[in-house]
Amino acid sequence: MTTQEENDRLCLIEGDAPMGTAFRRYWLPFALAEELPEPDCPPIRVRILGEDLVAFRDTDGAVGLLDAHCPHRQAPLYFGRNEECGLRCVYHGWKFDITGQCVDMPSEPDYSKFKYTIRATAYPTWEAAGMLFAYLGPETLRPPTPDYEWVRVPESHRVVSKAMEHCNYLQAVEGGIDAVHTSFLHNNDIQSPLLLRSRDKHPPIEVQLTDFGYRYACLRDIGEGRVYARVDNFLLPSMNSFSRTVDEIGQPAKLPIVTFLFWVPIDNVTTAIYNICCRTDPGAPFPPEFGPTQQANFGIGAANRIPGTYWNKRNIGNDYLIDRTVQRYKTYTGIEGIGVQDYAVQEGMGLICDRTKEHVASSDRAVVAARKLLLEMVETVQSGGDPKGLRPESHRAARAADKFIGADTEWRGALAGEMAAVW
Repeated sequence: MTTQEENDRLCLIEGDAPMGTAFRRYWLPFALAEELPEPDCPPIRVRILGEDLVAFRDTDGAVGLLDAHCPHRQAPLYFGRNEECGLRCVYHGWKFDITGQCVDMPSEPDYSKFKYTIRATAYPTWEAAGMLFAYLGPETLRPPTPDYEWVRVPESHRVVSKAMEHCNYLQAVEGGIDAVHTSFLHNNDIQSPLLLRSRDKHPPIEVQLTDFGYRYACLRDIGEGRVYARVDNFLLPSMNSFSRTVDEIGQPAKLPIVTFLFWVPIDNVTTAIYNICCRTDPGAPFPPEFGPTQQANFGIGAANRIPGTYWNKRNIGNDYLIDRTVQRYKTYTGIEGIGVQDYAVQEGMGLICDRTKEHVASSDRAVVAARKLLLEMVETVQSGGDPKGLRPESHRAARAADKFIGADTEWRGALAGEMAAVW
């Protein structure tokens, strides 16, 4: 059983909360590159780990991430003028570059040297894979930028999207690393006996600890001496990856992919989800229609979002537009879209799930392992050490995999080749 103290330690990330302090040791996504599409474009509001910031792309194309408020009189920099390699506060004209240095102070006399003493809080940024990252921790402990496989994939072989959830990050993470729930929540054809997820609804789960977090295998017995082995990765602090080389009925997938999900805490009760799909075949890029089609099928495409936001139209306020007739005769949930099905159960747990009331079972082995690793991550940071997964060498070769193996075959050896990154 999870105690209230453990639950708070796992979930709370704002201010000086230990988990938030640990998250700050990693490079974290804070926006898609498309949100700052060109030099001197309008700035955007950013909230991450409970901190309000403003991001802008300067005249040279570099990205700055500053405190949301001008250090003069705390006016909002979001309304600032983005011009000539700096963001200028519209209250009194103070201007700041991407490092936070005040570079112009027209409200003071020309002879004043005051501007040289003023800096806005600024965080280092990094742009890669169509995403914008920030390092929010102590500068003396800044790690190298990550080297995940999806960072190295060519743009033609990668599709990136973003969504938002009204719940604590851990509920979203635990949904992503729960391989067994797909037999139920995501069963979109309850009449079909052919679906792999329907053939074995209580597969064993095995966990293998690694330098980046852990691998975990979901081993579905599909009969005739065969097992469908799906080996996912949990990468600290809050990323999951899984492979799809076979389709839902066990045939070779028309478009084999590896998917990464990075859940980033916005605050204690809000989460951003970055979804990165990568092609596994270096000679076969994504067709142009893949991204929009896949996102629409998952219920998270542009047409599914509230205009101008990354929030879904199907939400807790309208019960995710559940159709009870569809639920009775066609799908397990009656909710359209795999992503929306996840939101329904994760947000429905409450803004922060009360884990003291849980009764975890054998199918929750990966979830329990993740909680232990997260608590160990906090302890490591508090003791002055480097948490797992921080260094590029710990995760650059990590690859999720799936494959049919013999019922008596050991999955680690059988999937060793598939579990090595291609790019």
